[in-house]
Order: sequence, then structure tokens, then C-alpha cells
Amino acid sequence: HLEVSMAITRDSRHKRRHTGGRRNVHKKKRKFETGRQAAMTKLVGAGEKRIRQVRARGGNIKYRALRLDSGNFSWGQEVCTKKTRILDVVYNASNNELVRTKTLVKGCIVQIDATPFKTWYETHYKVALGAKKEAHVLTPADVKGSSHVVRKAANLSKAAAIEPAVAEQFQTGRVLACISSRPGQSGRADGYILEGPELAFYQKQLLKKKSGKKA
Repeated sequence: HLEVSMAITRDSRHKRRHTGGRRNVHKKKRKFETGRQAAMTKLVGAGEKRIRQVRARGGNIKYRALRLDSGNFSWGQEVCTKKTRILDVVYNASNNELVRTKTLVKGCIVQIDATPFKTWYETHYKVALGAKKEAHVLTPADVKGSSHVVRKAANLSKAAAIEPAVAEQFQTGRVLACISSRPGQSGRADGYILEGPELAFYQKQLLKKKSGKKA
């Protein structure tokens, strides 16, 4: 007795028309319409990442990330990208189960380590970021170097203004970010730090979730 398991297909012939009418299926399934199982990339501790190569159609290679611990994240306002650790998966609009199992997918909201960005900001602007008190604005006495270096640093420190909601997160050492790559296709979990209305929206969603209401 031979058991045959059904393949995953990505055709749309079985779906109804946009008007609601049923389609007549005029041909059978095709090999090129088959899909593969979801990667379900898991967040793991440092040094435990696992990536597999998958041969795709045409001899192309896909990189299937099974376990990841870090990624490259972009800070849009400061035009700065750093590699940093992913600490936790906190929100997923499609499925809460993916949050519970710490599954990394495109569009999920994660908490990342703020240290690389904080270090860069303080080196670039010479201003303490994430301090409990007001950020210390640089004075010529604080910088060693030529008069040009001192003037440049002082001007930069005046221009160092970031969104209060983002600055608050730096105090905790964790920043909310969104994954924009596809870990199951590219083998990477890259993304961007949330800012502006997008950050406000997800903070509101997380607050709803925390208070027990349906997000």
C-alpha cells in the first residue's frame, strides 16, 4: 500500500472569481505550481543560527533560515544601519501563535538591542542618548581637538533631536522594529526601527494586548 501525500499548490484555479462565481477547472495541477512547507524561522540565542540552502527552479538558490539571532536594522531618521541582536517577538498582526512561538516572519514586530545605535549616536553627536535627565548639550570644553573639530561637534550636538517616543525606548535598552526581509527566502531577518505614526500605532496595539483587550 503506497501512501501519497498531497502537495502544496500555489495555483488559483480552485478559487472563486472576484464576482463570487465558481471557476471551471480546465487542467490538472502542474509541477511548477507546487510550493514548499513554511520555514517557520525561530528566534534563538546568540550563536545558534541555522540556515539551509534550497535548490529552486532554474538552478537558483534560496536560503532557508530555520533559526536566527540577529539582523541588520536601519534607523531611518538618522540614516544609520547596524547589525544587532533580536531580543523578542512582541506582535504579529496575522497570528498570535507566531508571537508565542517566537517565529520570525516578514512584517512581525520585534524588540532589538539598542546598544549599537546608542553607541553610534553618542560618538556621532557627542550627546548622551537614553539618559534619564535632559541630554547634555556639548560645550567647547567637552571636546578635545582643533578648533574646527570643536565647532563641528558643537553644531552637531545642537542638531541632535530625536522623537521623544524613540528616545524613551533607548532608556530601556530595547527598541521596537519591524522585519522587512523574508527569513525563509533570503535567510536574513533585516528590518527598520519603528518611528512616527507607525510606532504610535504598534505601541497602542501592544498596550491593548497587555491590558487583555482584543488587539
